[in-house]
Amino acid sequence: MEKHEHTHHHECECHEHEHHHEHHHEHEHHHHHHEEEEGHGRLIKIIVAAVLLGVAVIIEKKTDWATWQYLLLFLVPYLVVGWDTLKEAAEGLFHGEALSEDFLMSIATLGALGIGFMPGAETQFPEAVFVMLFFQVGELFEEMAEGRSRKSISHLMDIRPDTAHVERDGKLETVKPDEVAVGEIILIQPGEKVPMDGVVLEGKSSLDTVALTGESVPRSIHEGDEILSGCVNLSGVLRVRTTKAFGESTAAKILDLVENAASAKSRSESFITKFARVYTPIVVALAVLIAVVPSLFTGEWATWIYRGLMFLVVSCPCALVISVPLTFFGGLGGASRKGILIKGSNLVDTLAKVKTVVFDKTGTLTEGVFEVTAVHPEVIDQQELLHLAAHVERHSTHPIAMALRNAYPNEADDCSVEGIEETAGHGVIANVNGKRVAVGNSKLMEAEGAAWHPCEHNGTIIHVAIDGIYAGHVVISDRIKADAAEGIRALKAAGVNKTVMLTGDQESVAADVARTLHVDEYHAQLLPADKVSEVEKLLKEGTLAFVGDGINDAPVLTRADVGIAMGALGSDAAIEAADVVLMDDKPSKIATAVRIARRTLGIARQNIVFAIGIKVLVLVLAALGIATMWMAVFADVGVTVLAVLNAMRALRS
Repeated sequence: MEKHEHTHHHECECHEHEHHHEHHHEHEHHHHHHEEEEGHGRLIKIIVAAVLLGVAVIIEKKTDWATWQYLLLFLVPYLVVGWDTLKEAAEGLFHGEALSEDFLMSIATLGALGIGFMPGAETQFPEAVFVMLFFQVGELFEEMAEGRSRKSISHLMDIRPDTAHVERDGKLETVKPDEVAVGEIILIQPGEKVPMDGVVLEGKSSLDTVALTGESVPRSIHEGDEILSGCVNLSGVLRVRTTKAFGESTAAKILDLVENAASAKSRSESFITKFARVYTPIVVALAVLIAVVPSLFTGEWATWIYRGLMFLVVSCPCALVISVPLTFFGGLGGASRKGILIKGSNLVDTLAKVKTVVFDKTGTLTEGVFEVTAVHPEVIDQQELLHLAAHVERHSTHPIAMALRNAYPNEADDCSVEGIEETAGHGVIANVNGKRVAVGNSKLMEAEGAAWHPCEHNGTIIHVAIDGIYAGHVVISDRIKADAAEGIRALKAAGVNKTVMLTGDQESVAADVARTLHVDEYHAQLLPADKVSEVEKLLKEGTLAFVGDGINDAPVLTRADVGIAMGALGSDAAIEAADVVLMDDKPSKIATAVRIARRTLGIARQNIVFAIGIKVLVLVLAALGIATMWMAVFADVGVTVLAVLNAMRALRS
């Protein structure tokens, strides 16, 4: 999250992120501290300068000094409040970035200080100080807003653990997480953050994953489970063998993502950088013309130079330079609160324009977990059928066997099961209480001579025969996620034209899911390469988002305009390849992401139109000599403050 000390170097913000990255663990604490001090420092300077300015104005009214003495008097508050700006402007000149807002402000105010020495001119000393003062007020506001949106993203920073307890030579040592090697054993007490990814060796507990997923439901965890950094261990003590170094672990990756997101500039932002490059020279040229041309004809140099300077003050585009990046920053923050990580503000643009959403089926729209969805017994009752099937499959590791065992959990009762023989591609036969029980597909039934019949349900059908007599079948299928239908409806409501489902599954299963979810079209029995070519075809129809659960979807995620990885809590491949990472498994989050993106873009547009509109108005007044420097500054800072407040709305998703 950290940004450079000077938040007002807007042009070169990108470069400043880079060299910050290496050490940010070390100086993170010191840095935030520093940032707050700087805000306070600015406020104090503003107050001191305001008081000094008041004193100077009173002295000017009551006394009759020479012009240069007044200049010295007003220089005190001017330098108190403006020193930083002048320094930035000078640095900018050395780096060839002459046309920054600091530079515009410096020229305008130094010019206003100088006007008083021209023959027949009024002194403008109070004006000059006031301009500088107000410019700083605007900057202060921006800093406060930045601080707030940074806080909203830094709630994610709560996932950064500070210490790890390692078992070394039979003793517990407390060290920094980056000093723990892969394969060491760490102990995690209740209430502590998990410092790095690993596998639980012993202990049972539940984890609070809210910092990662935005979901507040705890996940239970026991021996053999994978555990991810950034979660909070709630109840039991866990011994964990680490599987990844701290820098590679989930929390570090996510922090990295969020930090880089701020520096990946969006199109609307780069629009501003381009805009400033063209805009500033034009404005400076116009200001010079306003100052020089009428003066040559009328000889009123002071008046026209003053108007030219005022033109400069007003034309300073700080409202835009500040508020637009801030809007995007806020949008990223608001999304991350909901467990949606958008990898860069440029993607906010693309997300807002999404017209087609393509889903991978397994693990995205469905749970990717097999379970028994129907039982059709013939000669025995339902319990008995499940009971026999579970017994026969008790040692198989196949997902379908798991589903059967889960459907009949108490399989440890007193039945004797002997002589289990497994035929690959057919099923399993075993001896249960002296009966020969065959559990498998129709080929196995034919081999057993059992009269099986097909089932109208969709899914994988597992037949059971006892001593060659058909006993019924069990339907096993992949469960559709609870909010998948809702998620697809929400996308339609958010204005997405077309939803498409791609799957490697059989046609009949795909058709069934597509019907249930009201997907516009589906393509079944695809190999991973086919998925890429389907996406290529659909890309022609408009901005396309692809949603996958990651592991094997990396090529498609990269190919789509926006790759969205779902439930990416553990899958590094997905976090790397995707542009948007949904930390939990809810399809409805996609519509939320699109809505947040649209809203953010809308706010940025409002700011651009509003800021440019007011500028043009005041510029016209300034050129006509109706506006005064005070008004000019007020308009500028007022617009900035309003734009910043509007940008803050992007945070509330």
